[in-house]
Amino acid sequence: MMKALKFIVLIILALLTSCVSQKKYTDLQNQSNRYENSLKLCENNQIILETNLANEINKVNKLENQLDYFKSTNTNLLERLSDLSVVSKAGAESIKKSLEALNEQNIYIKNLTSSMQRKDSLNLVLVMNLKRSLADFDDEDIAIEVKKGVVYVSISDKMLFKSGSYKISERAKNVIGKIAKIINDHNQLDILVEGHTDNVPISTECMLDNWDLSVKRATSVVRLMQTEFGVQPERMTAGGRSEYISKETNETSEGRAINRRTEIIILPKLDQFFNLLEPPKVTVSE
Repeated sequence: MMKALKFIVLIILALLTSCVSQKKYTDLQNQSNRYENSLKLCENNQIILETNLANEINKVNKLENQLDYFKSTNTNLLERLSDLSVVSKAGAESIKKSLEALNEQNIYIKNLTSSMQRKDSLNLVLVMNLKRSLADFDDEDIAIEVKKGVVYVSISDKMLFKSGSYKISERAKNVIGKIAKIINDHNQLDILVEGHTDNVPISTECMLDNWDLSVKRATSVVRLMQTEFGVQPERMTAGGRSEYISKETNETSEGRAINRRTEIIILPKLDQFFNLLEPPKVTVSE
């Protein structure tokens, strides 16, 4: 564009040269140069303005991009804060329930420990009273021990019964009477009577096998304690174990003699016993 204008100006000047003086020609030449410089300045200013405008547009674009990024980041942060708030509430509730569960378990353990200590103390008293009461009888015929947390009184069959019989001897009634007296002094306890035999088979009109014999011996003891010594029947259970819970080998006569026995087991009332073993029911939120 500048070259075209300059060319036009030169043509005009050439045409005028023939018509005007040298001075006028010089003035026109200077004026043309000024116009040319003005045009160049305008072009330069236009370039500068365009460049500045482009830079400003870039800055605006960058600012808009930054604003969009900050908006997105802010939204994400708000969402995360919201999630953290929810997690925090859920976590706090879970921790609270877990602490409550632990507290209940701790109370249960303390109560269980206290109950076990009371039971152990009671067992010790029972054993001492039984041994004192039965001190006149041979230790070979009566054994008193604490086993599995309860008191066992084991009486040999030669003291209680004749061979192969379930009828209690007169001598044995004295033993059962002493045991029944102590049982009546502790009416918070239950009694399980178990009959045991050796492995020698038996078969009579009244008994088919050792199962029958062991059960009938147990019921004979229970019946005697109820009818003659006033032990409440609802506190007692009779059962036969036959030959299958032996204490010694059945290969020798001595072992078989030990295995033929009746055990009177003194234990907490069954409902209280099972309640003692049952832990508290708690629900822990995950």
